[in-house]
Amino acid sequence: MPLPAIPFDNSYARDLPGFYAPCQPAAVPAPVLLFFNRGLAEELRLGLEGQDDTALAKLFSGNVLPEGAEPIAQAYAGHQFGQFNPQLGDGRALLIGEVIDRADRRRDIAFKGSGRTPFSRLGDGKAAVGPMLREVLIGEAMHALGIPTTRALAVVATGEPVYRERALPGAVLTRVAASHLRVGTFQFCMVHGSPEMVRQLADYAIARHYPDVREAGNRYLGFLNAVAERQAALIAQWLHIGFIHGVMNTDNMGIPGETIDFGPCAFMEAYDPRAVFSSIDEGGRYAYAAQPHIARWNLARLAETLLPLIADEEGRAIELATEVIDAFPERHRRYWLAGLRAKLGLAGHIADGDAADTALGESWLDLLHAQQVDYTLAWRRLADAAAGDEAPLRALFPGQPGLERWLQRWRERCAAEDAGADAAKARADAMRRVNPLLIPRNHRVEEALSAASDTGDLAPFEQLLNALRRPFDEDPALARFAEPAPGEFMAEFRTFCGT
Repeated sequence: MPLPAIPFDNSYARDLPGFYAPCQPAAVPAPVLLFFNRGLAEELRLGLEGQDDTALAKLFSGNVLPEGAEPIAQAYAGHQFGQFNPQLGDGRALLIGEVIDRADRRRDIAFKGSGRTPFSRLGDGKAAVGPMLREVLIGEAMHALGIPTTRALAVVATGEPVYRERALPGAVLTRVAASHLRVGTFQFCMVHGSPEMVRQLADYAIARHYPDVREAGNRYLGFLNAVAERQAALIAQWLHIGFIHGVMNTDNMGIPGETIDFGPCAFMEAYDPRAVFSSIDEGGRYAYAAQPHIARWNLARLAETLLPLIADEEGRAIELATEVIDAFPERHRRYWLAGLRAKLGLAGHIADGDAADTALGESWLDLLHAQQVDYTLAWRRLADAAAGDEAPLRALFPGQPGLERWLQRWRERCAAEDAGADAAKARADAMRRVNPLLIPRNHRVEEALSAASDTGDLAPFEQLLNALRRPFDEDPALARFAEPAPGEFMAEFRTFCGT
């Protein structure tokens, strides 16, 4: 069956010359389809129904490109662990094209691991099976949890090795994103272009992602404000599921407000605000609790690129941009508190209750930290307590008098807004809709990726993926995926960037 003509509409390539380099994916010797997200393909209106695995493998390896594809490597710069690199860019990725999905949203379709590009520097441009399947697991988990994220459309084994610490089986990922615009894209324009080049990029980003600010009195200040709003919401969602990105460089902060790049990320188990798992984050720059501060720092770097557009007079531009950056902590706190209340089973707020609810939530987190209690299970078992069954929660805090004192405070707060005989059940049901039972447990992810990479066994990956797509379901068949990792595993666990 011949490949259909995918309805590409490639606005980035068309509207932003000078922001990319045309490049073709490298041919691979023996493509084999490992994963294909048929539901996402249908959402994107790709017309691939009926294509067999062989045809899909050729397509998503880059060996056969559909009509209308315009492969380009995007240019960007970035601060990496605080150090500025003026020339990064897609060193092993290619934007193949853009489509308009069934919800009338423009989406990027991009390869990762498709070979060298003009931005590869000393890299080979390739990727390995394990890290690419990791993108599938984490992206699909985040999507199921309701968190804005890039997603995997396909993974294809290439039939050739890639060499890192050892030889690994190669793979190409096809990633879908609202766009791949980054803070680092703006930094590239500031360094290598001109204010007019930054304006061109900003106008493109506004039209694509923030059309509501086009009519604002100061559209570029409005743009900065809108990006900050989405990032404040996104980071709060990360914190509420115990997600640690691991490499929040400015080239990994997406302008659309999606989670992007799942290399050294991890999910916290025992609650610890200083938790770090990335092998290269020796100073804890991107630790769990540091993520809101780093988001603000990254937004300040975006603001620097926009200053000539925000106001003609530099001092005034700095003043206006600084107001947005300084407002970020409070903006983030509002999202965090709203999410906290939902996790605690609080339907709303009481008069002058922000400080009291914040204190209630923070004392709960302090209790988890002091007892090294599993973050995910603690929240889920609190929902059981809301339903009247406190035994599962108490089992997480053996012999801990602090729990009883806190539960009394929580019960009193819940009672302040309860009405009707069904209040407890409604609260527990609502809590179970926001407190997942299943997250990508680090040991399960590593087991699945090792099996796929070392022996070609995809069964553990597929079983874990199925579980992660149902994060709120209390299904006995999935119980093993909810179990925390052994303490000795977490003591030694480190993540890597996958490059």
